[in-house]
Amino acid sequence: MTRLLLFIDLLSAWVGKCFGWLILVLTLGVSYEVFMRYLLNAPTTWAFDMSYITYGALFLMAGAYTLSRNGHVRADIFYRLWPPKVQATVDLILYIIFFFPAVLAFIWAGWNFARLSVMFKELSIFSPAGVPVFPLKALIPVTGVLLFFQGIADVIRCIVCIRTGAWPQRLHDVEEMETAILAEQKFQREQAEKAAASGRGA
Repeated sequence: MTRLLLFIDLLSAWVGKCFGWLILVLTLGVSYEVFMRYLLNAPTTWAFDMSYITYGALFLMAGAYTLSRNGHVRADIFYRLWPPKVQATVDLILYIIFFFPAVLAFIWAGWNFARLSVMFKELSIFSPAGVPVFPLKALIPVTGVLLFFQGIADVIRCIVCIRTGAWPQRLHDVEEMETAILAEQKFQREQAEKAAASGRGA
């Protein structure tokens, strides 16, 4: 079971990291537009479309990755104080009542939306460049499917936690900077205490 959960986490991470490179594309595109517009007085016709398409794709495809890292916003004023079993029970109820109905509706509506866009090879109406937008809209149902699978993995984690009283392992590849700094400070403090103790013993 753990291997299945980590595989789903790994899939979400792989997709999220691949699309994460769009940040570089977006940065370069916007920088080029600023250079052309304000220094050469020759704005491009495609920069606006490029920026919202790349940002939209990044936003869509990072959803499952963020969910796999338990990184979505949560009002955890009370949640973080609860025992793991209570947390898992609340999460399970919310997944069943809100998450899965919303994701299934997202997949169904997104499929119809994307199908028509791809069928007509939809182009942007916001600029004369006629940038294709149907690839972005085709990502909508794909996003829903990835979220659905990641939701299944999280539901399994909730059930395991309710039974065992402890959250199962997640695939973590990025540590918060604050956590890393605190760990480093703790290590340095422990080393200083050891040095002081050995000095007193000598």
